[in-house]
Amino acid sequence: MSARRLPHARVGEATTATTAPDGVVARVTATTLPSPAVLVAATVGALAAIAVLALAMRRDPRAFPVLAVLALPFRLPISADGRTVNLLLPLYAVVAAGTLVHLVPRVLGRDSAYRSRRPPMLLDWLLLATVVVYAAQAGYSADLSKAVQNVAFFYVPFGLLYVLLREAPWTRRLALVCLAVAVALAVVFAGVGFVEYERRALFLNPKVVAANAYDNYFRVNSLFFDPSIYGRFLALVTIAVTTVVLWSRERRAQLVGAGVLAWLLAGLVTSFSQSSIAALLLGLAVLAAWRWDVRGTVYASIALVAIAGVVVLAAPPSLHFGLKGSGGSANNATSGRAKLVSGGLDLFAQRPIAGYGSGSFETQYRRHDRHTTAASATSASHTIPVTVAAEQGIVGLALYVALLAVAFITLFSGAGRSPPRIAIAACFAALVLHTWVYADFLEDPVTWTLLGIGVALGTMRGEDFVGEEIRSSSEGPPTSPLAAQG
Repeated sequence: MSARRLPHARVGEATTATTAPDGVVARVTATTLPSPAVLVAATVGALAAIAVLALAMRRDPRAFPVLAVLALPFRLPISADGRTVNLLLPLYAVVAAGTLVHLVPRVLGRDSAYRSRRPPMLLDWLLLATVVVYAAQAGYSADLSKAVQNVAFFYVPFGLLYVLLREAPWTRRLALVCLAVAVALAVVFAGVGFVEYERRALFLNPKVVAANAYDNYFRVNSLFFDPSIYGRFLALVTIAVTTVVLWSRERRAQLVGAGVLAWLLAGLVTSFSQSSIAALLLGLAVLAAWRWDVRGTVYASIALVAIAGVVVLAAPPSLHFGLKGSGGSANNATSGRAKLVSGGLDLFAQRPIAGYGSGSFETQYRRHDRHTTAASATSASHTIPVTVAAEQGIVGLALYVALLAVAFITLFSGAGRSPPRIAIAACFAALVLHTWVYADFLEDPVTWTLLGIGVALGTMRGEDFVGEEIRSSSEGPPTSPLAAQG
């Protein structure tokens, strides 16, 4: 990437104004706090929307997962306390309605369609412990408001989302509908991205507009506030669609899937998100290992990584990988991430046990590097393990490692010949890699969605799937229940 690329702030979290290289200040477009009358009207409107959603969920318990998937990508920027927070207000409304209809009756001991026979799992306790420890470590954070925002706007509502998806009455048809909704969204977003690329103009986020003005290529972000988050969404949907193509025996499903894949891959390219492409490749490698041969996939992956490394090292400066030419360095090649990671490791070394406190990375990074500007001191190191280590120390890092280990075991164990479970596991692996080279793990509702659905499908037997098989037939080539109606 170009040496002049600005590191992007974490989508969905508080961000401050950033200064472009020429001194121009670019701030994410936000909705400032309105007058009391407007707030009252907005509150009434929100309550009415929740009531309508609750009515729909009460009439059909399967409505919640579909509405949740539909609302996942949409964020609205709200300005408060001198910062801009991109909040998933539509998703909050869906979660609030789902909680009122399905979880509150359970707490009161009443009948609920979301009363499953799944006992609490180790993964459940680890997720809860992670949130509790994060909240506790906010007590000594230099940026308490940031930590409180993360807990209130992300961890708590996403935790409820996880519980609702875990307890939902999943069926093959419901899984198909959720997949169709995700694919439809991705196709529309890619189409918007193509329009942006053709017009060389973005609909959202002047920050990216400013960065495009100083680069030799144009990045699109569609209706997202960040090209990398846009790329992440397309990559995950692409992995899910690839699962259908690989496991389906229906010719029509394969052809339609191939067409969708071509469209989504073209959209992903216009985002110029290397982290999303890397995540996609890992997800495809997981699918290939399940579908064909693990050893062959490992060998092929190593060969491809080696070839890519040679290409990057040998590429001329005109390709703008950032390693060569004027100002060429690993830091420039990684859009400033190398310096952020190094700074984060220095912070961890100074307070290895409990870290500097939840949400404090940006503040502490700037304090310890006086040459750092707002443009380079982002709210995260762009490498989640480093951010966790700097903010929460060994305590938080141990919980993070345990959470990942148990999550992978839960999603992959017994996935066998179940294409939906394989797709969920591959998407989760891709998402984790993306968080290692970008940001947003538990701050992204997609993480909780994949875990919730993965746990629900993993704890079901075929007969529990409301009379519909989730697993492929043991005879003949594996088929995909996701494509069975194709």
